[in-house]
Amino acid sequence: MEIASKLYEIDWIILSITLLFIVVYGTYVTRKNSNVTDYIKGGNDTKWWTIGLSVMATQASAITFLSTPGQAFHSGMGFVQFYFGLPIAMVIICVVFIPIYHKLKVYTAYEFLEGRFDAKTRTLTAILFLIQRGLAAGITIFAPAIILSAVLGWDLLTLNIIIGVLVIIYTVSGGTKAVNVTQKQQMIVIFLGMLVAFFMIFSQLPEEITFTKVIEIAGASGKMEVLDFSFDLNNRYTVWTGFIGGTFLMLSYFGTDQSQVQRYLSGKSVRESQLGLIFNGLLKVPMQFFILLVGVMVFVFYQFNSAPLNFNPKVKDEVLKSKYAVTYQQLESEHKAIEDAKKMLLKDGFQIEEKEQIQKLNTQDLAIKESARKIIDKIDETSIEKIESNDKDYVFIHFILNNLPKGLIGLLLAVILSAAMSSTASELNALASTTAMDLYKRNITDNKSEEHFVKASKWFTLGWGILAILVACVANLFDNLIQLVNIIGSIFYGNVLGIFLLAFFIKFIKGNAVFIAALITQIIIILVWYLDWLPYLWLNLLGCALVMTIATLIQLASSKPSKILNE
Repeated sequence: MEIASKLYEIDWIILSITLLFIVVYGTYVTRKNSNVTDYIKGGNDTKWWTIGLSVMATQASAITFLSTPGQAFHSGMGFVQFYFGLPIAMVIICVVFIPIYHKLKVYTAYEFLEGRFDAKTRTLTAILFLIQRGLAAGITIFAPAIILSAVLGWDLLTLNIIIGVLVIIYTVSGGTKAVNVTQKQQMIVIFLGMLVAFFMIFSQLPEEITFTKVIEIAGASGKMEVLDFSFDLNNRYTVWTGFIGGTFLMLSYFGTDQSQVQRYLSGKSVRESQLGLIFNGLLKVPMQFFILLVGVMVFVFYQFNSAPLNFNPKVKDEVLKSKYAVTYQQLESEHKAIEDAKKMLLKDGFQIEEKEQIQKLNTQDLAIKESARKIIDKIDETSIEKIESNDKDYVFIHFILNNLPKGLIGLLLAVILSAAMSSTASELNALASTTAMDLYKRNITDNKSEEHFVKASKWFTLGWGILAILVACVANLFDNLIQLVNIIGSIFYGNVLGIFLLAFFIKFIKGNAVFIAALITQIIIILVWYLDWLPYLWLNLLGCALVMTIATLIQLASSKPSKILNE
């Protein structure tokens, strides 16, 4: 039976009504924006809870709700360490960044840099933002589209266009306020959907399996290892990468990325903006922990129920048409035998003495899955269409479509698409604002009216929306989609953060030194990433340290010591 046929009429109704309501509501309530302050800064009347939810929705894209449960299914809870630096970053931004931005009444974060340094530094930093965020906007559309197209049989190109067009409609119409008000509705849908998914998974486990037993079963398989205090640079997620690399990434993302800065620049006051970020800092880590826990619950569910050897539905069809069909079927038989053995061990509930046997079976199953991946990769090398062997992004959607009752499938699909829309809307809004204010308005000599810049911002929103759809249409899957977005950010964020820290704290550094240092740093960071010398989270710290060090050395070399001391 086609997986798409498992969508019932009620699922289509719930999905369609949810998405249409968000678009119509966002367009209607923000239809009267007539000036730049209303369009770009949301009228400066946003309450703290709206800011907090909007900031959270901007970061929590569809990738979060597709990839994160799959990450926990395969690798356990350790990914939550990635977010450990977020509360620290929120406090620093509230104390340092927000008061300065509000005092200067800037429309974008990069506007501040011209007053502190010069126009070329502002322009360079804005361009770095536009490059990385423009790519990310395409990925936030592409991520849910490619996965839904694979599991539902929907046309990928059509899905990319539908998601992009829905977002463009209300973002062009209402600007920042439209993004803020729709993200409140989207976060309600997301929270409700994930809570329902959690309880539905638990309800489908055997009666004798309590929540304590769930944790024990997951722990026996190494899924509950939350904290890693090692200093191994080959390990992407440790307490240290979270607190150090994560803090620098979050500082740069929330403090200098216009898609986030624009959320709290719309605040009614400094205090409202600060409360919104503190709200996000307090809730974000528990939310990510909960989403990972949902992935662990899915893992435990499949200890009692059959799971495919690979969750990507395209894989089996392609493999069975290849010369490796017999070998793959043998691996499937071995995988099924291990599943049956685990079910026998767990049939009367998990007993702690069975832990070693389960670990042994899981090790054998991992070896079988690795052999299957090698076969898939061999086929992928000769196939015209890309076949993704890494199935992390398909685990949760597979569970939703095959195990949830009708109605709830539509709700969870609405969660995924709402998250895609909310994140993409913030990105398009920020891309348009940066283009309009930092490039277009900054370099226009004629006096133009407020209405002109509102129209220009709308055209830029449309242009970036079309570009995001085009990026989505030519994108390819990576190791894991949530990692891909963070890798793209890490390549640019450290450099940008270093520029802002120089602006805030190192007063004798001038524009020329920063500009040259930023160019050199960006080249070095791209080389370090390309040669895979460091885990990507450490690129944030390296980029920040490099640009600050190089700028300081250039300034010292070009200035007289006495002049520096006087300053």
